[in-house]
Amino acid sequence: MSTADKYSTADKYVVPVEMCTWDIEAAGAARFSWEYGDGRDRLLALYQKGKDKQWDAMQRIDWHLDVDPDDPLGMPLQSNPLVGSRAWERLQDDPRALGELRRHQVAWQFSQFMHGEQGAMICSARIVESVPDLDAKFYASTQTMDEARHAETYARFLQEKVGLVYPINPHLKSLLDDTLSDSRWDMPYLGMQVLIEGLALAAFGVLRDMTTAALPKQILSYVMQDEARHVAFGRIALRDYYAQLTAAERAEREEFVVEGCYLMRDRFRGQEIWEHLGLDRADCEQTVMNSPLMQAYQALLFSRIVPCVKDIGLWGPRVQRAYADMGVLDMAGIDLDALLRADEDLAEQADAQKADAQKRELVERRAEVDEVIAIGSADAPTP
Repeated sequence: MSTADKYSTADKYVVPVEMCTWDIEAAGAARFSWEYGDGRDRLLALYQKGKDKQWDAMQRIDWHLDVDPDDPLGMPLQSNPLVGSRAWERLQDDPRALGELRRHQVAWQFSQFMHGEQGAMICSARIVESVPDLDAKFYASTQTMDEARHAETYARFLQEKVGLVYPINPHLKSLLDDTLSDSRWDMPYLGMQVLIEGLALAAFGVLRDMTTAALPKQILSYVMQDEARHVAFGRIALRDYYAQLTAAERAEREEFVVEGCYLMRDRFRGQEIWEHLGLDRADCEQTVMNSPLMQAYQALLFSRIVPCVKDIGLWGPRVQRAYADMGVLDMAGIDLDALLRADEDLAEQADAQKADAQKRELVERRAEVDEVIAIGSADAPTP
């Protein structure tokens, strides 16, 4: 079996998909800049950090760590969004069926992360191509590499540890289509850096803080370290540009934000899972929508988006009404900088914890070797 066959995703999709490319017609211009000596200090500093913080998913992540396929995240049962549904009442006393449900839920969620990371990679490459400023091109080139690494990481986790993959969610696909088919150079920033990346970053954070499984906690922590820089990149570039827009141009971007946020709100409801497992879709959807835990989770998903949208200047009445309707308007006052700093710091803490564990393991091994040597010396015949 070739390496390509061994790690192929084709046989791991839970529903048949056409194994071909999804083509979106490119729009807009590829822009060159002839100014090589000028740039915004904030963006150039972010570019330097992007270069300094590159990492290898094959080396930094402990892929040897085991994952329970029936509970890949080690999450408490009461955190499941189906609790209280008729389906849950039927499944909760059946360990096999419950394990299958949890495996599919993680497979679906991490599949959307994986597809979103490929979308982010393509959007980053589009930014390199279309943005007029060279400092932004510099940083976006590092982000393109980051997103490739994230897609690689989630793909390996799904293929090797979970063994299932779901197709791209229709809501995510629709927003990516809108983002990439728009000819305006700032739209990949707005659609990806602010909406898709902002929501993904919050989703990663919730799972990172709740999972008790070491491998997914590592993966989420390290990916979030990069994503915190990406959100900062979008804020810097768009805040400067949107300050120059006319009222009509700003209204167009605000309409895109509203539509995109409703798509993102509906992205994590998991309808495809219920259909595939033969569960009552209406019952499951109603339970998920009314679940206080799920409502709190969905609100948390906007913790990075709402303050960022306000910060870049897209804060008209329509946006505020939409956020009030979603119950997330109060998140405008969140200190986004503090959240992003914490995301970066937690990844460094994960590295420090790994280093401490490796030191302890080395000390224990040396003690074992010394003990064996001492036993051998005691048993050796006296000359």
